[in-house]
Amino acid sequence: MNPWWNPAVEDQASDRAHRIGQQRPVTIYRLVAKDTIEDKIVDLHQHKRVLADSLLEGADLSGKISTQELLRLIEES
Repeated sequence: MNPWWNPAVEDQASDRAHRIGQQRPVTIYRLVAKDTIEDKIVDLHQHKRVLADSLLEGADLSGKISTQELLRLIEES
């Protein structure tokens, strides 16, 4: 089984296995051979996750800017 190129799609697929009402434990195994294209894809997934987390960290701060600060930013440009 090949890993997904898009980690979000892979996460969505694994989340489906944990649907509401699931009574039994779900275990997902990812078998990847070392030094293969699949290994590089998994490394790329990890890099994408770290990048996305760093970009989204503090994303809720944008809603905390005051009206005066926003107006000042608009006037300066």
